[in-house]
Amino acid sequence: MTFKAWFAQWSARQVWERGTTLAAQQAASSVTFADVPMRQIRPSHVQQWVKAMSQPARGRKTGLAPSTIRTRYNYVHMAMRAAVVDRIIKTDPSAGVPLPRTRRASASMTIPAADDVGRTLSAAPEWFQPFIAVCAFAGLRLGEAAGLRLEDVDFLRRTISVRRQLQGENSATTQPVAPKFGSERVVYAPADLMALLAKHVERAGVQRGDWLFTNAGQPLNRNSAGHQWRQIRKVTGLDGYTLHDLRHFYASGLIASGCDVVTVQRALGHSSATITLGVYSHLWPTAEDRTRAAAGDLMAAALGDSADSLRTKGL
Repeated sequence: MTFKAWFAQWSARQVWERGTTLAAQQAASSVTFADVPMRQIRPSHVQQWVKAMSQPARGRKTGLAPSTIRTRYNYVHMAMRAAVVDRIIKTDPSAGVPLPRTRRASASMTIPAADDVGRTLSAAPEWFQPFIAVCAFAGLRLGEAAGLRLEDVDFLRRTISVRRQLQGENSATTQPVAPKFGSERVVYAPADLMALLAKHVERAGVQRGDWLFTNAGQPLNRNSAGHQWRQIRKVTGLDGYTLHDLRHFYASGLIASGCDVVTVQRALGHSSATITLGVYSHLWPTAEDRTRAAAGDLMAAALGDSADSLRTKGL
């Protein structure tokens, strides 16, 4: 049995959402050993594949990003481990294969400044402003924001319930699915955001059961929302920021306001606090920061007004 045949059998048994299935298929189609019998695949085959993804190829000027390579490798690695369990092969040839280093979150994450978010809202078409707002001020992912219906917004309690997401690249392929694992949640929204949504509902004539955000009568999808965002970036000159970066903006605001990791985890819909820390740990104050601040408070309390005179004298 070749790897291609095994992967088709194994993946067909998995309980995956459409997006996961497509990502897995993309990973399998990229391997350089698809037609090699499973028992003849060696670690060197996997190493060659990883190196090929790291280098320029037809249709791309640079190699794939390390995070993309890691994602593709993970699907292949899962299939290989399953083959060991099913006794198709004795050992997993993908185990321990070195992967390109990924950048630290603190170096790779881009977080818009508050005035940048304000500029995007000002430049956006009136109907698209509330979509940007729920991403920036409620931390919703693109698919979660696109999947909102009117009944998901409780204007009295000022909450937004994330019950579904829309997956798909265009109108033909877009469909509602369950949120990512652990992401179904209730977001406690600020009054100004609720007022913006209420005005949008009144202006757009949204009825119960309707999608909250539509374009030409169709719910937004990755392509249509992305197109609108790219148009706004051209007007504002904010190249490099994605709609997902608005979610980082929201998370950074919660952390800066003193929210603990569990609060941030629940607001973002992460399945565990470990994931939240893995993504945003660099934004929380370090022990050194807290020590310095605490010592400063002690000094201010002990010296009072005399602290100002000490600073004036240069002591």
